[in-house]
Amino acid sequence: MARNIQSLERAAAMLRLLAGGERRLGLSDIASALGLAKGTAHGILRTLQQEGFVEQDDVSGRYQLGAELLRLGTTYLDVHELRARALVWTDDLARSSGESVHLGVLHQQGVLVVHHVFRPDDSRQVLEIGAMQPLHSTALGKVLSAYDPVAHSEALEADRKPFTDRTVCELEDFERLLDVTRARGYAADVEETWEGVASIAAPIHDRRRMPVGAVGITGAVERVCRDGELRPELIAAVRDCARAVSRDLGAGRF
Repeated sequence: MARNIQSLERAAAMLRLLAGGERRLGLSDIASALGLAKGTAHGILRTLQQEGFVEQDDVSGRYQLGAELLRLGTTYLDVHELRARALVWTDDLARSSGESVHLGVLHQQGVLVVHHVFRPDDSRQVLEIGAMQPLHSTALGKVLSAYDPVAHSEALEADRKPFTDRTVCELEDFERLLDVTRARGYAADVEETWEGVASIAAPIHDRRRMPVGAVGITGAVERVCRDGELRPELIAAVRDCARAVSRDLGAGRF
């Protein structure tokens, strides 16, 4: 069995200590409570402080939890709530469209799939929760890039490599594509990421009307498209699903 890393165990214990009891603790208090030498405790605190997990009061010198932990916690809660609110609506979308449904959020210069509903047939499928998709070529990624300023910046800074001969990589062309996405309220990926595969996605907003994710369908081009164009009933279904999840998150009408 793999051994635990002692320094990480001590850092975790330190964060738990700061999370309970008094709001701020001094170095001696922390070292004594955890049975550590002051030098060891100070080294761990200094590292946690550099990463934003711990803050030190300039006047008293005492330590407290930092803003980075709050950000991470809020992100977890947001994603958890997003997924919980989307469960029923994504199931409905899969049934009405006959295609697989993905729910994605911005993560590390890409799209993290946080929920996946299988296509409602007997075909063999692979669960894709936890998979990463590129921002510049997928429908989910383009929606996030169009509506989320952080995703937009990351998409511009990323290496927009071609996956097929249809992938839009040039900056000016990509920006025009995002303008179109914002104007029509959805994004498409027709063989830009995978040959023979098409996707449609729309943005999800929270109670602050901030973009928090995207939902979309993915399927074979011949099913998602008709006569070379995206099927309008599928576009409407995806947008309706995104609006429904947004309303459940408190966004109101869009």
